[in-house]
Amino acid sequence: MGNRLTQIATRTGDNGTTGLGDNTRVSKDSLRVHAMGEVDELNSHIGVLLCEAMPVGVAAVLVEVQHQLFNLGGELSIPGYELLKPEAVLALDEALADYNADLPRLQEFILPAGTRAASLAHVCRTVARRAERAVVALEGQETLKDTPRQYLNRLSDLMFVLARVLNRHRTDGSVGDDVYWKSERLLSNK
Repeated sequence: MGNRLTQIATRTGDNGTTGLGDNTRVSKDSLRVHAMGEVDELNSHIGVLLCEAMPVGVAAVLVEVQHQLFNLGGELSIPGYELLKPEAVLALDEALADYNADLPRLQEFILPAGTRAASLAHVCRTVARRAERAVVALEGQETLKDTPRQYLNRLSDLMFVLARVLNRHRTDGSVGDDVYWKSERLLSNK
């Protein structure tokens, strides 16, 4: 991996290129750099979400996700290198099963709304989907391992489930609910 930065304003990117972890330079509009940026943005949104009140277990899962996203960003920054392990996808599968088990079945689509924490989790979900699309676009040009794509796919599912969990979490001990879409089609069938 490249040297750790001790100076932030290096000016080496002033010409529209950026350095990868293998010391090669690429255009800042390359698909690889786009994918790295989407993963970085996702990690930042999760950091904002972690500022909200939430169950301790959810916070612990999100902190681990941040570490794995850093691994994913590192893997994207070094072509051919593997940092994100398949076990990270399995950990998301386990968290999905655990948190989804206690949620009521959905009767309708839900809106990305409710508590601030749940709404931020929905933002994370949509950014995870965008990051996944960026990785898929990069896969169209370069060979990547399956794990980055699978991790982002599973993470977006987990963020949906965690949004539902966070809509139920109240610091006063009460229990909330999802905000359901009022479908015109369903309303007209009543």
